Amino acid sequence: MRTEEEQIQAFKQWWKENGKSLILGVGLAVAIVVGWRGWQERQAIEAENASVLYQNMVDAVESGIGPLQDQDQLATAKHLAGQLKDDYSDSTYAKFAALVQARVAVESKDYDTALAEIDWVLGNQPTQEMMVIATMRKARLLAEKGDRDAALSLIAGLNAGNFKASVEELKGDLLLAKGDKDAARAAYEAAQAAAQQSGSRPLLNIKLDDLAVGDK
Repeated sequence: MRTEEEQIQAFKQWWKENGKSLILGVGLAVAIVVGWRGWQERQAIEAENASVLYQNMVDAVESGIGPLQDQDQLATAKHLAGQLKDDYSDSTYAKFAALVQARVAVESKDYDTALAEIDWVLGNQPTQEMMVIATMRKARLLAEKGDRDAALSLIAGLNAGNFKASVEELKGDLLLAKGDKDAARAAYEAAQAAAQQSGSRPLLNIKLDDLAVGDK
């Protein structure tokens, strides 16, 4: 059994060999914890700032659209959306802001600007659901500009997930606009089959009925 002096000497030797690495390890652990908490706080602050900007943008859009458009409000909304895209491009708020601006552009029939906003969303790592929504809106815009083939190509093979019924219905609309009734009917039927799990779609049923009536 070691004497007290031997124990002290052993501890001194151990400290000499391990003390520095122990201090560094503790310091690193503290730095990691402090850094993680700081990162979390910054994330919370950025999310709050982005939320405020987005709400202000929505308020400006609501004040600016309508029969009597307020161009100053629309300009404010566009500026706030740009700020969100510049400063908080990774946030969901920025992507929603771009989609709202695309909608405002569509109201003015400025389809090129609308397409640019949607392309920004698609180019900034949207969620799967947002990617599908943005892709469908882009397809509608391309069709509105007269390029139905490009619209169909865009949604062909799209991993639609829960939006399969909507994608198939859109495909049917595009095919019908091209005059391909048989292919349109097949797309509508696929949409109807997919919609059985998500609820009825009265408008889709009307479209199928119209095709059936047209064939008689």
